[in-house]
Amino acid sequence: MAHNKEGGDKPERAKPSKKAAAESRHAETALPSDAPFLSDLSSKEAAKSESYLAGQLLVAMPNMRDPRFERTVIYMCVHNAEGAMGLVINKSVGSLTFPQLLRQLGIPRESTGERRVHFGGPVEMGRGFVLHTDEYEQESTVKVRPGYAVTATIDILKAIADGGGPEKALLALGYAGWAPGQLDGEIQANGWLHAPADLGIVFDDELDTKWNRAITKIGIDLALLSGEAGHA
Repeated sequence: MAHNKEGGDKPERAKPSKKAAAESRHAETALPSDAPFLSDLSSKEAAKSESYLAGQLLVAMPNMRDPRFERTVIYMCVHNAEGAMGLVINKSVGSLTFPQLLRQLGIPRESTGERRVHFGGPVEMGRGFVLHTDEYEQESTVKVRPGYAVTATIDILKAIADGGGPEKALLALGYAGWAPGQLDGEIQANGWLHAPADLGIVFDDELDTKWNRAITKIGIDLALLSGEAGHA
């Protein structure tokens, strides 16, 4: 799958090897491995590099057999010669709540209202990222595309808990990562589709319908998508 190079460009690989996981971590070189739970996502220079899918939605094809990525929609944060990195936006992390997460992080605040904690991907599940609208900005904030940014610091969680922070935000644990050229190969093998990002799809709480809405946004009739696409 996204972080497993063994098996070529087939998108349905379920159990990555330790070597492949290490290669995936290398693919997102802007994510320092020695960083605390929330830390800098990437450098401004990396964000400005040529990246043809950054800022778009990556949508799993119906033939995706890896349960971690079945019917997933991923917001792409980085896609360039160094690799690719994105956040799954339509899966939650079990029953973990935002107030529980604040307590685990030792943040002495009580968040008002309900907020989901999302499964951002299978790589480094102990790390958190906040995908948000770009009117909010810190020194470490990376603007992916107009309207969208990512911040990975404790301060943004404090701001959200205090009722401030960005207008719209999605908190994710973990991420999906690809080594250089790997995602391109998976797309060519019909493992993924891609579509322009949509604020509603990205940030609303209707997780169960995001995949269908993303497919509809692409303009494809689900009835015409074969489960064997790319394997004829």
